[in-house]
Amino acid sequence: MAGASERESGGSRAAGAAEVEVRVRYAETDQQGVAYHAHYFVWMEIARTEYLKALGFPYERLEKEGLLFAVSEASCRYGGAARYEDRVRIAARVTEVRSRAVVFEYGISVAGTRIAEGRTTLIAMDADRRPRRIPAEIVAALRAGE
Repeated sequence: MAGASERESGGSRAAGAAEVEVRVRYAETDQQGVAYHAHYFVWMEIARTEYLKALGFPYERLEKEGLLFAVSEASCRYGGAARYEDRVRIAARVTEVRSRAVVFEYGISVAGTRIAEGRTTLIAMDADRRPRRIPAEIVAALRAGE
């Protein structure tokens, strides 16, 4: 990803998925050097925003056009751990698009080994925080990745 920091790199989108890589910082770990579980949700958000950006819909553009996405549901199943200095790869893909919601699923891995899987449901809202339809152009782009 052009201009990516050492913290986030490797942003790409191919075959209906976006992938990013983050390095686990010391501040994200406990005394054993294991990444705190809540950071996985931040990493999922990084992958999700890169996915939308790669489609041509960065959050800045969406918000200027009056479309906000709010997470209405989030889950993560942990099967391993990321540790200090690990390079964590997060793959995001769209699995469902409805008129007012979109579902993303995530695969999180370190050195090619899956350590977690996640899922988020986002609800489309207008500037007044009321539910609204996702514009047809965005629905079409998201469905192309399903």
